[in-house]
Amino acid sequence: MALRITEECINCDVCEPQCPNDAISMGQEIYVIDPMACTECVGHYEEPQCKVVCPVDCIELHPQFKENQEALMLKYKRLTSGQTLV
Repeated sequence: MALRITEECINCDVCEPQCPNDAISMGQEIYVIDPMACTECVGHYEEPQCKVVCPVDCIELHPQFKENQEALMLKYKRLTSGQTLV
């Protein structure tokens, strides 16, 4: 599954630079995660780095983007090879 940032976000700016896929950006009010680019750090790290550094624990699984480890790895491979996601 992709991750998402909840309304508890305090805009502390620590998650964005930790994302190896550049999936995190500033939204209208809080940071947001692009589910098409989020691999939960699969292929890069053992655990999602944004969750590791988040001081308020406001990053959770996105319920609308259910992906298993195999799908996340495939997304990682596509993102790192420069292919477009279908």
